[in-house]
Amino acid sequence: MWRNSYVGNLSLFYEIEEKLKQGHNVVLISNHQTEADPIIISLLLEKTNPLIAENMIFVAGDRVITDPLCKPFSMGRNLLCVYSKKHMYDIPELAEMKRKANTRSLKEMALLLRGGSKIVWIAASGGRDRPDPFTEEWYPALFDSSSVDNMRRLIEHSGTPGHVYPLALLCYDIMPPPRQVEKEIGEKRIITFHGAGLSIAPQISFPEIAAACKESEAKDVYSQALYKSVSEQYNVLKSAIHGKQGLEASTAGVSLSQPWN
Repeated sequence: MWRNSYVGNLSLFYEIEEKLKQGHNVVLISNHQTEADPIIISLLLEKTNPLIAENMIFVAGDRVITDPLCKPFSMGRNLLCVYSKKHMYDIPELAEMKRKANTRSLKEMALLLRGGSKIVWIAASGGRDRPDPFTEEWYPALFDSSSVDNMRRLIEHSGTPGHVYPLALLCYDIMPPPRQVEKEIGEKRIITFHGAGLSIAPQISFPEIAAACKESEAKDVYSQALYKSVSEQYNVLKSAIHGKQGLEASTAGVSLSQPWN
């Protein structure tokens, strides 16, 4: 995987490590490509930022612990499992159980954040990215503004300084999900060797966003700002990996590196 893999804006990961050492909380609002995302993120950062790689908490869907193919990618990761809205009513009689499980996970998240020095990754779309059915191009799935707002509120109410950063991940070729959302566990999957990319952009402040728009629009505008940043970073990673531009794909906003060299 490593020869054609890149990390964008590595300096910001060092910045985050300092904030964690100071007792601050950090939430990474990200796109989601495959169940291997947690281990890929950790591998990409283990040499330069071991504090982040070892302590990141991943808000993950239930498939990472129920699908036999996906379980190995979750071993050794810090997971808080939730049921996605997309699968809440797959089996109607289990919907109430899933809602209660999600409530327990949110309460556990709140307790963790109150302790400070936590870094949390969450896929704000509530599921994996999928290719456009007409162009076959992959792109980050749209964010659910309610999910983004829930994490923002958890940070605000933790009693500890908190920061929200947009993070982009490109690694779908390693284990692409099915083209359509499937209800059943046991999806047919193909695993291959391929380059991967990870990029982070400066934190985005909700108060600054809220001050520039109507109060009723602030939640959606904030989510859109995070999504725009993730999409822009994703396009740089795509140019570096799929466009084979490598480090030359770097832009004014995304400085690429290969930190294991």
